[in-house]
Amino acid sequence: MVTETPTSVLQHYWGYDHFRQPQLEIIEAVLNSKDVLALLPTGGGKSICFQVPALLKEGVCLVITPLIALMQDQVSQLKERGIHAVAIHSGMTYAQIDITLDNCIYGKVKFLYLSPERLQTELFSARLKRMKLSLVAVDEAHCISQWGHDFRPPYLEISMIRDTHPHVPILALTASATSVVQKDIIQSLKLRQSVIYQKSFARENLSFLIRQTENKEKKLLEALQRVPGSAIVYVRSRKTTESVAKWLIRQHVSATYYHAGLTYAERSQRQGAWITNQCRVIVATNAFGMGINKADVRTVIHLDLPENLESYYQEAGRAGRDGKKSFAAIVYHPSDIDHLRSKVEISHPSMEELKKMYQALANYFQLAEGSGMSESFDFDLEEFASRFSLKPLHIYPALKKLEEEGLIQLNEGFYRPSQVHIHVEHKKLYEFQVAHARFDPLIKALLRLYGGELFSDFMIISESQVARALKWRVEEVGRLLNELQRLQLLEYLPANERPSITYLLPRQDSAHLPIQVKRMNERRELHFGQMEKMIAYVEQRQQCRMQFIQEYFDEETFITCGVCDVCVARKKKENLEILKDYESQVLYLLKQRKYAVEELEKTVDPKDRELFLEVIRDMVDQGQIKYDAFWMLSLT
Repeated sequence: MVTETPTSVLQHYWGYDHFRQPQLEIIEAVLNSKDVLALLPTGGGKSICFQVPALLKEGVCLVITPLIALMQDQVSQLKERGIHAVAIHSGMTYAQIDITLDNCIYGKVKFLYLSPERLQTELFSARLKRMKLSLVAVDEAHCISQWGHDFRPPYLEISMIRDTHPHVPILALTASATSVVQKDIIQSLKLRQSVIYQKSFARENLSFLIRQTENKEKKLLEALQRVPGSAIVYVRSRKTTESVAKWLIRQHVSATYYHAGLTYAERSQRQGAWITNQCRVIVATNAFGMGINKADVRTVIHLDLPENLESYYQEAGRAGRDGKKSFAAIVYHPSDIDHLRSKVEISHPSMEELKKMYQALANYFQLAEGSGMSESFDFDLEEFASRFSLKPLHIYPALKKLEEEGLIQLNEGFYRPSQVHIHVEHKKLYEFQVAHARFDPLIKALLRLYGGELFSDFMIISESQVARALKWRVEEVGRLLNELQRLQLLEYLPANERPSITYLLPRQDSAHLPIQVKRMNERRELHFGQMEKMIAYVEQRQQCRMQFIQEYFDEETFITCGVCDVCVARKKKENLEILKDYESQVLYLLKQRKYAVEELEKTVDPKDRELFLEVIRDMVDQGQIKYDAFWMLSLT
């Protein structure tokens, strides 16, 4: 029998013949039962670091992640590779969770994905003791630190796994963490003699740019004209995603928009069109990007200022994952600085506002004190705002703060497909079919399409697929499934993609909410400090952008990137003669005919590409040359 190795597992399931640095070192450390903290940039292949060793070890790998959509995506990808993976998150019924946990103990499950909120439930903690764990992987590990940019109190419960399974290694993963946050992660997770693997925050192929302007749309268009290939444009509001995308289309740029308020089908369609290059630009809120695997993004542009450098670095890092030259730009108007400060101020509601919001939620869901623990409720923000005369602008920050304090969890419209689980045994089912002929075709179709696993677990089904098989209307399939549920033959959960709120604690007395005011005030000060550092990054023109980011994450460096706007501006001062030569050549060529930027570059063949592109940019800004509707350059 051939002994499997990390490389053979990688080849078998993923089709790659080698790892990226430092994936193999992390995997080997985990296989040697060491606790590991891994800091890998966005797109650095974090999931491989726990998926490969888990397949080589006996037992279940517990993966803790706060992102339900990412959780669902990874489970789906593992299943497609023939690997048995399951997920438990808010929005699941007690029966679903019960069956899933049983399968982790008695079945062949290799990966259990879990939202941190589920760690607190009695059901999980009781089953955890009986579960054979191979590894605990903590994704987005910075969420455990109150000094991080996205602190979540439920993450603090992870350390209890160490009490029940002291010898199981823990792998903590994050894309960005300062040295203070790193120490906090190690302490809070009780990592023993942990090994830290940190890839440099420097991205040699990524050029960081800041552009101040009175006309952001014009600058956006110019950037897209100069740099061909796929692009992501980040904006703050859902409304803006749509307006910017439609404006780009009018400018002959292939674009679409994406935000959490779209249906699952719409999000999937738009994301798919962009990934397959049917659409060039996707304009999105920060809901877009998690788990998106597209290596050839050439440009990431922010039209609104991010709240902190952690978030910005992650979003900007979605450009150039293939190692080729790419750009991360912030295009801003001076007034955006004031808007950002106002936004951060609004995101920290007072204690009285939180009490009022919490009470309104309890009234909305008609929850008595002491009830609701671990229950999920559909949530319509517009209806809620109207009923309680609240401003939508203030609702979301208050809900996020209640979430941050570990009272509730807000799930923003993730898609849950239809699922069915047959309660009764085969014999009783057969007897039912004989006695109730009108249900017989439906039951036979379900068993034919989805097999015997319907008896042991909740199976994802498609009502339209069943309807096609029976030549029925979809509505009829749904109606009969609901009838079968009322007859207690099966449990039917129709598809749902509405936002929901899950109570992480029993409903509290609103006047005495268990909120740590001191910690809340510290978080407020931290948030404002992070914001001011972001503003400093945008406004400063002296230090290399990449150096600034590296220093923020406590990475010592004495090397400038040479390609950010600050480095290029410094080069311009030092190379005035070369600049004049580039300008003369461009003017001479454009007197003859129109040129695309790439064509000009190829013709001139500059020694310094960045400097040449900066000359083009300056000449456009000064009105010496211009772009036409087809992105061709000509004299003005």
